[in-house]
Amino acid sequence: MAASSGFMIAEAERRFPVRVRIGVPPDGLGPRLDRIKTWLDENAGANGWAMTPSGTRGVLNDALSIYFGDPTLATAFVARWCAGYQVETAGGVFQVREGEPTPRVGASLHRTPFARMQPTSRSKQRRCQPCSCPFP
Repeated sequence: MAASSGFMIAEAERRFPVRVRIGVPPDGLGPRLDRIKTWLDENAGANGWAMTPSGTRGVLNDALSIYFGDPTLATAFVARWCAGYQVETAGGVFQVREGEPTPRVGASLHRTPFARMQPTSRSKQRRCQPCSCPFP
């Protein structure tokens, strides 16, 4: 480990209370690393996370650590990027999922109660037709 790596790790551990260690596949993370960094910037902010090498079993580049200031963000990161279907970690590190998670399907468009509202003749306040209650 280079001297600068040790400094980076010490600084990250001082600034951020939550650490997530993920294993790097033998062929590396490839373009996933750029997508992970983009996700981290969008969700935690540029100053809300840090990434350092985290070698295990004497191999320097087989794992990395991502540090967070908030445990909720760390949980969201694990849910988004790690293979959550595996119950346990392998050697103390999370495994990065191979593909993308299943995209969320949005709800279909629906009508709101406001569409049923008609102005009353006595006032300019709108009232709900089915029950005549005032609707804000």
